[in-house]
Amino acid sequence: MEHKRVLKTGLMLGFILFFVIMMAQAIIGSYTLTPKSTAEDLRALPLWQIPLVYIWDYAQHGWLCLGFAFTVSGLFAEFIPQRFMLRYMSSGKPISYLIAILLSPLFCVCSCTMVPIYAGLLYAGAGIGPALTFLYVAPANNLLADIVTIQVLGWQIAVADMMAAGVGAVLIGYVVSKTPWGKAFEQRYRKNPGNPGQVAAVELVKQPVDERLWSALKFGGHIAKQILPAFLVGLVIVSYFQAFFPEEYVEAYLTGPLGVVLAALLSGPLYTPTLIEVVLGKALVNLGMSPGATIAWLLGQPYDVPNSLSNYRIVGWKIVLVYDLLAFAVAVTSGLIYGLLIAGL
Repeated sequence: MEHKRVLKTGLMLGFILFFVIMMAQAIIGSYTLTPKSTAEDLRALPLWQIPLVYIWDYAQHGWLCLGFAFTVSGLFAEFIPQRFMLRYMSSGKPISYLIAILLSPLFCVCSCTMVPIYAGLLYAGAGIGPALTFLYVAPANNLLADIVTIQVLGWQIAVADMMAAGVGAVLIGYVVSKTPWGKAFEQRYRKNPGNPGQVAAVELVKQPVDERLWSALKFGGHIAKQILPAFLVGLVIVSYFQAFFPEEYVEAYLTGPLGVVLAALLSGPLYTPTLIEVVLGKALVNLGMSPGATIAWLLGQPYDVPNSLSNYRIVGWKIVLVYDLLAFAVAVTSGLIYGLLIAGL
């Protein structure tokens, strides 16, 4: 019996290490984890083939990120001490928002893969405010995204994007945590509220490692089944949006104050993974998009269609709607401020 337990533990650890090592190699080797299909490629296809080709392209490049994310979400939920989450990631403590921002550089994955990790944080006991802060800021301020943004768009845009994402993430998380539905969500999912002694007593009963690892992997699978259907629907919508995006109108419409608003509006529905959004942003800059609109474009990604549909399955439409509206306001405000004070609109 003991040999079977050791073998089971070894297999599960091997499964987890596979994703960790593969992600590390991908990051170090600059392997693209995102789709390569361009608008021209998609437009050349029959209408019915566009979403199929786009989803297949995404699956080829994104399976590693998604597998890593779902695995990490389960590990978060199972192994992060509940007392840590209740103490340091609750919505009522300012330090929790700082921790959420400081954790963000460690997750070099795109916004879609942050949803299951964010779900794991919530179910582990984190407050809705810090969890949303983490969800918003991690795709924008992870080390890989920052490096690529500096290389492609320049350090001024990159620094402005990082600062705006950090400040905006805290504001969004804090405001949502004070809404009635934000408070209701926390009360529904927080474990053993108001009884630290009970939490400590429960933690004294330790399950075997193999059982905890299995619970973690099962939870990751549960999150995957909950999120992936809605995410696939979002990718179908985005495939058509990307295929027929009128790039020739960039110089005419993505400049000035109106251009900032339009950039923030477009970047939400037009889902592009973290690294692709930078490259596509550079292409739009080359076509005439203004610096202010570029900031709004980069900050608009957290409220894209696939992530909003996935997040809705976790926290409900009221929280998602408030989150998306606040994220849009942050994108527009940041773009206008940067354009007026630094680079011009």
